[in-house]
Amino acid sequence: MSNDQPTPGQPPEDDDPFLKKPQEPPPPSDGQPPSGGQPPYGQPPSGGQPPYGGGQPPYGSAPPPPPPNDPYGSGGGFGAPDPLAGMPPLAEPGKRILARLIDFLIISIPLYLISLPWGGAIDVDGDGGDGFDGAYSGHQFLWSFIGLVVYVAYDTYFTHKDGRTIGKRLLKLRVAMLNDGRVPDTGAALMRAVVLWAPALLCCPCLWWLINIVLMFTDKPYRQGLQDKAAKTVVVAAR
Repeated sequence: MSNDQPTPGQPPEDDDPFLKKPQEPPPPSDGQPPSGGQPPYGQPPSGGQPPYGGGQPPYGSAPPPPPPNDPYGSGGGFGAPDPLAGMPPLAEPGKRILARLIDFLIISIPLYLISLPWGGAIDVDGDGGDGFDGAYSGHQFLWSFIGLVVYVAYDTYFTHKDGRTIGKRLLKLRVAMLNDGRVPDTGAALMRAVVLWAPALLCCPCLWWLINIVLMFTDKPYRQGLQDKAAKTVVVAAR
């Protein structure tokens, strides 16, 4: 037996051929990366290229805010905040129609009674002639214009006050700005009222109401009527 084997309990000698020594990389010189072209961990590679994921926000951080000129808050875009987040659910179309009917009767019945001493706002006898010119001749056109002013003032005042006309208050609905849910300001409330009532009272009542009713059921994703699109509003359920 050879005497080259170490005795039990003693470490092998440095020149033991069975001893595995770790390979130590040569130290870098003058700030140069080690051989192989790989920079040390945590340092960007040469050439000005950032590490993988560089410039990206950390995982779980909030997405960037929408552009300031986007009136809809970039709703519906991938990764963009939803304008309706945190707001009540959208109003049901049936309740919106019923609330509008209540508001219409609140204004139209007193307005018609007031017009009776001057011949009434509606030509029930047919003396005004046929067609558009006959229906909107003389004092009837004047009462239509007066009705437009009253309806627009009514809608503008209550919408700007708290987003609820009398009809919407009874049905627990509210008009809100689409981008942040606040109560519409005077400009938005006035725009909404004019777009809603002017065509309905002066030119095409049946067609105008039909278009808005259809949009309440089919518009996606906010169920906006033409007046809502013009004023950038949405109708939601209120407590």
